[in-house]
Amino acid sequence: MLHDVAAASVDVGAVSSRSAKIARIAELLTAATTDADPADPTDPADTADTADTAAIIVTWLSGDLPQRQIGVGWAALRSLPAPAAEPTLTVTGVHATFSEIKAVAGKGSQARRAELLAGVFGSATDVEQTFLRRLLGGELRQGALVGVMADAVAKAAGQPATGVRRAAMLSGDLATVAAAVLTEGAEALDRFTLHVGTPVGPMLAQTSTGVAHALEKLGGTAIFEAKLDGARVQIHRDGDDVSIYTRSLDDVTDRLPEVVQATLALPVHALIADGEAIALRPDGRPDRFQVTASRFGSRGTRDAVAQPLSVFFFDLLHLDGVDLLDASTTDRLAALDSIVPATQRVDRLSTDDADAADAFLQATLDAGHEGVMAKSPSSPYEAGRRGAGWLKVKPVHTLDLVVLAVEWGSGRRTGKLSNIHLGARDPDTGGYVMLGKTFKGMTDEMLDWQTARFTELATGPTDSYVVPVRPEQVVEIALDGVQGSTRYPAGMALRFARVVRYRDDKRPDEADTVDTVRALYDRP
Repeated sequence: MLHDVAAASVDVGAVSSRSAKIARIAELLTAATTDADPADPTDPADTADTADTAAIIVTWLSGDLPQRQIGVGWAALRSLPAPAAEPTLTVTGVHATFSEIKAVAGKGSQARRAELLAGVFGSATDVEQTFLRRLLGGELRQGALVGVMADAVAKAAGQPATGVRRAAMLSGDLATVAAAVLTEGAEALDRFTLHVGTPVGPMLAQTSTGVAHALEKLGGTAIFEAKLDGARVQIHRDGDDVSIYTRSLDDVTDRLPEVVQATLALPVHALIADGEAIALRPDGRPDRFQVTASRFGSRGTRDAVAQPLSVFFFDLLHLDGVDLLDASTTDRLAALDSIVPATQRVDRLSTDDADAADAFLQATLDAGHEGVMAKSPSSPYEAGRRGAGWLKVKPVHTLDLVVLAVEWGSGRRTGKLSNIHLGARDPDTGGYVMLGKTFKGMTDEMLDWQTARFTELATGPTDSYVVPVRPEQVVEIALDGVQGSTRYPAGMALRFARVVRYRDDKRPDEADTVDTVRALYDRP
């Protein structure tokens, strides 16, 4: 029943303990997947319904819709019927209605969507209406992040959490894994392996304060690589078929024909590789990031000719039938070097000498790139995780934060949404902790863009001085440091924060955490 999901969401949001959140979600999943017909536990229809229910619940409690978008915005949620007295709605029934709403098109579609939406909300109790409103409005923040959800699925299925997490990373879809393991048991996890053509959650990096710090954290020796200011891509090839995915696993194959051709030129039959697509100027220096990003929003060969992208490979996950996820960085790079020419690999230095590493960093910066990556030579590829084996080193402190609210500007910025409120992710609660504001670093073009963007994300009237917004937009912030503050709840504030760029390639649950900010604050 929908009521059970809504009640669980309230309970999960009311506790801060990770273990308590996991236990409550596991309790819900166990109840939802208990065989509906004990007299016939093998009934395929019953099993399919149970699997569908599990997948929907996991997706909903993660704050998403299986349909991604259904064409219902905040305006449609402002005027809804009074709540029902008794719960009657089912999970699969509401899901089916959402799918119907998404499919509505043509003349009279707006009225039909409103009619279907009113039907759902008119049958929903008060707690169910609140849940659905927050779900559809992108405000379902109860701390059920992917890690918590994976552990809850494992607990409900009675399986090791590591197995469920790995299956989710390799499939790129925790809901699918949940549906399988909760209805079929441990053997279902064996189906989730690395497959060419199926995108994998990319390994992510933690932040380091410098090359010496990186060497210390990685045990004294590291492989340093140039960190290009391009767009990360995951490239799959199976014979003549090439697929290219973004950092968020969106398929952009048809937008990057030159990357497809570069991949087809490699002497391999099958591969999965990590790379960076980047626009270069005639002198070989990187162009502005916005130039690279613009290619990901365009299609066809005309843009590829006008503004071609270069691709540089930096890791290899699979090569001609051999999975390399569990191989060391050294072994993966050896395999990469055997098939990719040096001109298409990122610059690299393996060293235990801090001075040599610092010189490499400086040379990389002089070439126009944004910094270096430091990698443990023995680290496996931790798909979908921010592994300790990868560290990013940049010349200035930068944080990827989430915009929580925005203020109307004054003077020449009158009529523009200007000063943004910045929050870091709290991994314990799933919420965001405000750390300060900034209006610095914004160009006129950026002000126009963010005025339109935050008007769309507004959660209340836009005629007030401060406009609260849904925490969906990630922004990269440069700062001189972190200082103590009694003004903000974490006791910290950003020092001289300024906007570097908006990160449309990052989800809010990938933003930097308050723990990362505190590490900067605590650094001597």
